Amino acid sequence: MNHSVRLGIIGIGNMGKVHAQMVQEGKIHGCELAAVCDVDANKLTAFEGVPHFVDATEMLRSGAVNAVLIATPHYDHTALGVAALEAGLHVLVEKPISVHVADCRKLIAAYEGRQENQVFAAMFNQRTDPFYGKLRQLIQDGELGEIRRVNWIITSWFRTAAYYASGGWRATWSGEGGGVLLNQCPHNLDLMQWLFGMPVKVRATCRFGYYHDIEVEDDVTAFLEYENGATGVFITSTGEAPGTNRLEVTAERGRVVIEEDRFSFIRNEMPMSEFCNTTPGSFATPAVWKVEIPISGHGGQHREILQNFVDAIAKDAELIAPAVEGIHSVELANAMLLSAFVSDEVTLPIDAERYAKELQSRIDTSKFVKKTVAPGATDDFSKSFAQ
Repeated sequence: MNHSVRLGIIGIGNMGKVHAQMVQEGKIHGCELAAVCDVDANKLTAFEGVPHFVDATEMLRSGAVNAVLIATPHYDHTALGVAALEAGLHVLVEKPISVHVADCRKLIAAYEGRQENQVFAAMFNQRTDPFYGKLRQLIQDGELGEIRRVNWIITSWFRTAAYYASGGWRATWSGEGGGVLLNQCPHNLDLMQWLFGMPVKVRATCRFGYYHDIEVEDDVTAFLEYENGATGVFITSTGEAPGTNRLEVTAERGRVVIEEDRFSFIRNEMPMSEFCNTTPGSFATPAVWKVEIPISGHGGQHREILQNFVDAIAKDAELIAPAVEGIHSVELANAMLLSAFVSDEVTLPIDAERYAKELQSRIDTSKFVKKTVAPGATDDFSKSFAQ
C-alpha cells in the first residue's frame, strides 16, 4: 500500500508506544510507521522491521520520515518541535506543547512563516469527545446566551505512588515542569479555553506534594474571572478517590451539566436577566425545559487526532487541534502556578519571562530526591514510598 505519510515517533514511552502500535496495526489510514526513536534502545525492540534511532536529530535528517509525532518528556517538546519544523517536516506534538509560555512562543515562531502546507498539530484528544463538541456548538450558536459561571471539578486523575515512582523525570520541576496542571490537566485546560475563551484574571491555591511524595502540585483550586464578568472555578487533583468529573455551566438561557456520561440542559424559557428585570413577583423563577441530550461514546480520542493529522497532510483536512492553540492551556497552567508561587492574583496575558524565571529558581534550588522503582517491583516499595 502506498502511504502518503511516513511517520516517525520520537519517544517510545507509555503514549508513544500506543501511537506506534496504532499505526503499525493499520488503524491510521494512509500512514506508515517509518521510524521509531528513543534514547533507550531497548524500547525500540518491540517494533521489528521499522528503522530504529536513538538520536532524534539523526532521524529528522535521515529522509526516512516526512512527519513526526513527539511523545517525549515535556521539556524536549520545544527543541524537538523546532528542529522538526525547521527540517520541513509535519509535526504532531503531545500535550503540553511546551512547559511554559516563553517556550511555546519559540515553538510557534518556528512554525509561523514556513511553507503553507506544513501541518502542525497537538494531541488534544478530548476535543473529539461529542459531549464537549455539543457544548461548544450550543455556545457558538448562542443557544446558552451569555455565560455567567463555569465550575469544573476534575479530580478523576487519581495517580498512585507507584505511578510517580515509575520515572525519575515525573513530578519534578526539572523533569516535567509541574504536576497535575502540566501532565494530566492540559486536556481540561485546553477544553476550558476552547469552550469559554481565556480569563483575564486568575487566583489559585496549589498544594505541592500534598497527597504524594513529590515536589510539584497534586491539588489545585483556581478562581477565574472573564472579561464579561463571568467567573469560573477549576478544581483538580491526582490524590482523590473516588474522583469527580463534573462540568457545570450557568448561562442566561439555562444550565448545562456534563457528568457520568450524561448531558443535562435545563433551559430557561426566558433569559434569567430579562426575567429578573421584568417579572413583578418577588420569589418567581423562570419556567424551564428539562432536556437530556442523548450522546453516545466519547469520540475517537487519540486515534481520531492522529488520523486527522494524517488527513490534514494528505487531504488538506481542517485540523481538530492546531498546535498554535496549545499556548492557551499552557498559559492557564502557568498562571495558576504563578499565582500560587507569589500568593497573589495574576493578570492575563501573563509575564512569560517572569514565570520562566520563577520556574527556573525552583529547579535551581530544589533539594528534592526522587524515589524511583522499576515497573513490576514488589509491594514492599510502595509501602516504603508512602511512609
